[in-house]
Amino acid sequence: MVKRRFFGNGYYRGPPSDHFQDGIFFNPEGHSPRGLADLLKWQFGSEKAKWPSSWPSPHPQAKPEKRVDGRGLRITMVGHASVLIQVAGLNVLADPVWSKRASPLSFMGPARVNPPGIAFDDLPPIDVVLVSHNHYDHMDADTLGRLHKRHAPRFVTPLGNDTIIAAAAPGATVSAFDWGERLDLEDRGAAIHVTAAHHWSARGMLDRRKALWGSFVIESPAGKVFVAGDTGFHGGRNYREVARQHGSIRLGVLPIGAYDPRWFMEAQHQNPEEAVEGMLLSNASFAAGYHWGTFQLTNEPVDEPRSRLLAALQARGVSADAFRPLLPGEVWDVPEAP
Repeated sequence: MVKRRFFGNGYYRGPPSDHFQDGIFFNPEGHSPRGLADLLKWQFGSEKAKWPSSWPSPHPQAKPEKRVDGRGLRITMVGHASVLIQVAGLNVLADPVWSKRASPLSFMGPARVNPPGIAFDDLPPIDVVLVSHNHYDHMDADTLGRLHKRHAPRFVTPLGNDTIIAAAAPGATVSAFDWGERLDLEDRGAAIHVTAAHHWSARGMLDRRKALWGSFVIESPAGKVFVAGDTGFHGGRNYREVARQHGSIRLGVLPIGAYDPRWFMEAQHQNPEEAVEGMLLSNASFAAGYHWGTFQLTNEPVDEPRSRLLAALQARGVSADAFRPLLPGEVWDVPEAP
C-alpha cells in the first residue's frame, strides 16, 4: 500500500506519481508555467492587438433540443471553451462559463465580446459537466452553482478540482479522476475518460499546480468525442496517446486561440497549425475549433485564429468542412466517420 502524502495542498491528498510530487502536479517531460518576470516582460514588453468591445456572432442564440438520440452527434458553441455536446441521448457541457468576465472579480478582467451562444434558461437537461482545470476562463464558480441548482448534473474533473467545485455547488455530485481513469455511465452505455493535457492550474497566487488539469474522451454508442481542454502541443505526445488508447475519434474539440506571443504561450496554448496536426495525430475524423473569439487573453487579433486555421487546413490538404472554428450559437451536426 502506497503511503498517502500531504504537502500543504488544500485541494488534493494522494500518492506520488509520474506527474505529482510533493503536493505539486507537473507535465511529464514537459514545461512548467513561466514566472513573474516573464509575465511582466510579456505584459509590458509586447504589443497586444486591440479587440473590439463587441464582436457579435452571426449565429442567433441556439435553442437546443432536449436530446439527440441514435447515431446523432451535435455540438453547440456557447463561447470560448464552453460547448454543449449531445450524443447518444447524453447532454454534456464542457468548461461552462456564463459570467460576463473570466476573472475572480466581477468588475475587472477579460470581458466577453459576445453573449453566450445559448441562453442559460434554454439549456436542455444537463447530465454531465466536464471541468478541465481551474483557470477562470474554464471554471466559473457562479455558473457551476447555477447548473447544480437547475440541473443537478454529475461534475467530472481532474484531481483536486472537486474541492473547488464542491465549494461552488454545495451538495453537488462531483467525481475527480487522475489521467487514465474513467467514469462509467452504465445507464447511458457511455463512459468519460480523463486524459492528459499539457497545461497548469491556479486560482490565485498561492495554489499554482495544486490541482490537476486534463482533457476528456466521451465514449458512446455513437462514437468517441475528444475534448482537449486547454493544452500546449507538447510535440504531439498527448494526441498520439489518445489515438493509441482510443482508436478512432469521431470529433475532436480542439483549442485554436490564445497563443501569442509564442515565446510565452507555446507550452500552454497550441496555435491553429498545431491544432490541425493534433487532429491528424489523434485520428479524429472531424474537429471543432474553440478557445477563441470571446475573451481576450493574449495578443493575437480576435479573428486571427480562424484565418490561420483555414490556411493550415489548406496547407495540409484537409477539407475546411472537416475542422470548423465555431462561433457562439453555431450548431453542427457532425457526420459519421467516413
